[in-house]
Amino acid sequence: MEKTEKPFWDHLEELRDRLMKSLYVLLATSTLGYLIRAPILEFLKAPLFAALPLDKQHLYFTGLFDSFFNALQVALIAGVFIGSPFFLYQIWAFVGPGLHKHERAVAMPFVVAGTIFFFAGAAFAYYLVLPVGFKFFLEFGQPMDVPLITVREYFTILYRLLLLFGASFELPVVLVLLAKVGVLSHATLVAHRRTAVIAITLTCAMVAPPDIMSMLLMMAPLYVFFEGAIQVIRVMEKRRVVRG
Repeated sequence: MEKTEKPFWDHLEELRDRLMKSLYVLLATSTLGYLIRAPILEFLKAPLFAALPLDKQHLYFTGLFDSFFNALQVALIAGVFIGSPFFLYQIWAFVGPGLHKHERAVAMPFVVAGTIFFFAGAAFAYYLVLPVGFKFFLEFGQPMDVPLITVREYFTILYRLLLLFGASFELPVVLVLLAKVGVLSHATLVAHRRTAVIAITLTCAMVAPPDIMSMLLMMAPLYVFFEGAIQVIRVMEKRRVVRG
């Protein structure tokens, strides 16, 4: 029996239902995130406080609502993280039936890989890059300058860097996916290796903290990922030839 396509309005109805379910779950998980915000905030402040003397481990707020809005923001981010398996399932349940069998076989592994690499990039920034960068900048102006870091300033920098490193670690996933769909090849990447190195260097110079060590800490894994993607694509192409 042939599979009949749903009418357009049925797709919209299904999308609305899944969005509403996701919003209800996000509300519940964000409420949980708000209830456990204290250890989350302590965890997020740890890279900065590790670089500060014990008597100066404080954040200040200059706007009356800064700390409150930051707590809500942390609760929302925690809610997204806690509910991410449900949200990913809802996306897959909506998109999956419309894909061909070979497309589903490709899509799901890349969604999983992309998620893993994003979290790996954020963890890399949190445990390696941020401690080095914070230590450098906090000690740079001493003893004449004394740091007075606000809640808004710190968390804006923190979220931006975690997001940037998470996104940058998607490089190998994107390259392998492009090769899988036939846009890139092993030979193309090898031929443009020098251009890629320059692009990685310029990108790191623009988005990484402006000290040389942080920039190198971002460049090193990206170049390793680029070379690793070349080898993975080479193996993929060989297997494709063998299969005929």
